[in-house]
This record gives sequence, structure tokens and C-alpha cells, in this order.
Amino acid sequence: MRRLEHHLPAHPSHISRRTAIQAGSIGLLGLGINHLDALRAVADSEESKAAPPQTAQSCIYIFLSGGLGQHESFDMKPDAPDTVRGEFQPIATRTTGIQICEHLPMLAQRSHLWALCRSMTHPYNEHSQGHHAMLTGRTEMPPNFSGNQPMPTDWPSIATIAGVATCSRSHGQNNLPPVAVLPERLVHRSGHVIPGQFAGEMGERFDPWFIEASPFSSVSYGAYPTHQFHHADKDNGDERVFQAPSLTLPHEMTNLRVDNRLNILDELDRQRRHLDAHAAAADFDRYRQQAISLVCDGHVRQALDVTRADDKTQDRYGRNAFGWSLLMARRLVSAGVNLVQVNLGNNEAWDTHGNAFPHLKNNLFPPTDRAVAALLDDLQESGLLDQTLIVIAGEFGRTPKLSTLSSSYKLPGRDHWGGSQTVFFAGGGVRGGNVIGATDNIGAYPTDQPQHPENFAATIYRSLGIPSTAVWRDELDRPHHIYYGDPIEGLM
Repeated sequence: MRRLEHHLPAHPSHISRRTAIQAGSIGLLGLGINHLDALRAVADSEESKAAPPQTAQSCIYIFLSGGLGQHESFDMKPDAPDTVRGEFQPIATRTTGIQICEHLPMLAQRSHLWALCRSMTHPYNEHSQGHHAMLTGRTEMPPNFSGNQPMPTDWPSIATIAGVATCSRSHGQNNLPPVAVLPERLVHRSGHVIPGQFAGEMGERFDPWFIEASPFSSVSYGAYPTHQFHHADKDNGDERVFQAPSLTLPHEMTNLRVDNRLNILDELDRQRRHLDAHAAAADFDRYRQQAISLVCDGHVRQALDVTRADDKTQDRYGRNAFGWSLLMARRLVSAGVNLVQVNLGNNEAWDTHGNAFPHLKNNLFPPTDRAVAALLDDLQESGLLDQTLIVIAGEFGRTPKLSTLSSSYKLPGRDHWGGSQTVFFAGGGVRGGNVIGATDNIGAYPTDQPQHPENFAATIYRSLGIPSTAVWRDELDRPHHIYYGDPIEGLM
């Protein structure tokens, strides 16, 4: 059993472990929502009293898989040698003294709403290690770590922790899970699934709800259909369609099969007399009803069916995978989901080893700038920005020096670099027009206020009101910390 608790005298378990594990292993309709079971026991009244001030009801974690170059975005070095500074020029933002890339003009106009941490750092220059660090908030790699596949010993993702910790605090009225990841899982072009995005050692039944709205493609990158590209400028021939996942019963899911699954749950119901507490047993009914309601709830369908939004809304966000994904995230947090991770870019789209400047200028920055700006405006106009923390990060930054891999690319780019990256924050109590930390004159390493994945994760957890002393417990009742660092100082 997994439960979250305040690290004071341990709270007794109200559900026998064997029965709870049996219940948690059943996915009622095969919709990836079996994590919504009664195993998720969260903060009680004692924990609530010890919780930090909650600055946000929800969080949208925008993940730029592949690694955004700090020199080309939020930590430009215009006075560095031409082998470092690159082709782009900085422009002034609405905030005096803060400059960002000329190809992010809409975000520049909204600098009073966001802050930057320019000193995020970790030791990894390899994609899978970087993903694991920034998706779990843990710098140290877990035992038996594999860069080629998720392992059951991986650390739980930030989304997993947030889901368990905030499950009972959902601020919406709809039957939605507490966390979601969209529009797809992170998959490498070779087909291997990136580690760090799942529940890991907490158990796969606690995996976040993955909304598969964007089918994986091993050849195309960026925001299809309007801004797709291939890193090596090859013809991609991509004809994917972004669509909300069907919440109707699958064709093969006959009434008999559903009845059989419900009969299994009925059998568990009969076993509930063996549970220690009737109140906890009653939760099974609630979670079963949530599973069925997810299929029937019109609000849920509306939140996911973003490609049918009105023309004005789609034009503001962009009629592409980036715009639709952030619009879906906005609708989900408005409906009560506590954390939405948005993977902007299939197949490590931001991995700009070559042809970096045309691909950033023409394919990656325009849909990102538009969609994030629309998200900020939407949340601010609706009064939800103060309640919604927005963060943007990748698995690492890019090397200070430009390089050209002539065997694969015609034009220069930058390689992987864990030494520094800039992380973007907005909403949720963040002080806008603010910069935390700094890097050296070539953007290689932090020179002021270095921050680590642990500080990044702690910032999200604190904003959601998770106590710094909270732990989760495994099947052997061993406690596991949630916080491994302090929140970023001066950000809020």
C-alpha cells in the first residue's frame, strides 16, 4: 500500500494491505485510471495544520524534451565571442533590465507575469539521465537505472508525488484524476520509453493519467501540423492527427466483459467486511463511480476535445499540437486537475545539435511563444493565474560553444549540457519580473544561487501545499521522503 503522511506518529492503515492491493490492481475500463483507487490515502488534519502556505491550487509543468538552449532563449550572452553567442539577438522585455530572445516577443511583453531561474544545474549530459533528474526532482540516479527503459526502482515522478499528495484536495467538481500527462508519453525515436515519467518504486498503479492525444512518430518533430520539421531537414511525411482520446467503451469491451469486471469488484465489496474501517471501505464505491463517470461526464469530454474549440480560442493558442496541448492543460486545471505535465515536442524535439537557429526561429519558438502567452492571458483574465503555477524546463541546457556535426547537419547547433539551464516560472504566487541566479559570461555554470532538481521539485510541492515533512510508505511500511531540497528562495 502507498500512503502519504505527515512524518509525525504514523497514522494507522485503515485498509488491510492484501485487500487494498487486490483492489488497486483492477483497471475497471482500461482507461489508464486505475491509479484512482482507495490506496491513495493523503494528508489528514494533523498534516494540514503543518502544511506550508498553499500558493497554488494547481500546476502546469511544460516539459521541453531534448533540452532548450539557454543562450537562444532566456540567458543570452550578446557580449560573448561569436563561437558562443549564436545568431539570435536579445530584446527588451516589459521589465527593465531583463532581456530574452528576439523570437519570443509575446513572452517579452508579459514579463511582469513570469520569473526566471538562470542557475539550474545537474551533472548529466545524457538525455535519459537528464529526463530522470528533471522529471523526478532527484539528482542521484536510482539503483539499477537504465537509460533505455523505465525500471521499477526508478524514483517516482514529480507528477506521481503531486497526484498522491493532492488526491483528496481536488478543487474541481468533475470526476477527473488529480494529475495528467499529455499529449503523449515521452518516447525516443528508437522506440524506447524515457525513464523518470512514471511512478517507479511507488508502483505502476500510481502512474499518472497519460492522455494519448498525439500518436508517437519516430521521424517528425515540433508542433504538427503547422510547425513540424526534421532535425536533419529530411522529408518527414507526417500526417498525424491530434485528437482527444475516446472516452467511449472500446468496441471489444462488450457488456459481458464490463459485467465481469464489475463482478470482480462486487466480490471485493463482499470482502469489505474484513477491512478494518467501514469509512475507508466506502471509498471503493467512490472510486468505482469516478471510473464510470469519466466515460459519461460531458465536462470531461469538453476539456479534452480542444480541436473543436471556437476559432478565436484556437487562433490565440495556435492550431497545432503545442497550442492544443496547452489549451487542454488550461481546461483540465480549471476542471480540478491538480497537476498537468505537458510534453511540448515529440521525440526530443528540442535536441538542436544542428540546424538549430532556423529550427528554433521557424518551428519551435513561434508555437511555444504563442501558446504560452495565450495560456498566461487566459489564466490571468479568468482570475486563475494566481492559483496556477506554470513551470517550463527541459532535461538540460546546451553547450556554451557552437558546433557543427557535418555528417548529419548543414548548420551549427549545440550539444547536451547539464551544467546550466534556465527554468521559467509564472503564476501561483511567483513574483513577476524577477530573475533568480546567474551564470558565467559564456553561460556554462551558475555563478550565483545554483539550484538543483531537488530545489525545482520542492518549489512545486510547496506551492501545492505539500508539507516538507510528508513521506509516503511502501508495502513494507518504510517511509520515503518527498522533499530532498528547499524551494527556490526569492521566487515567490
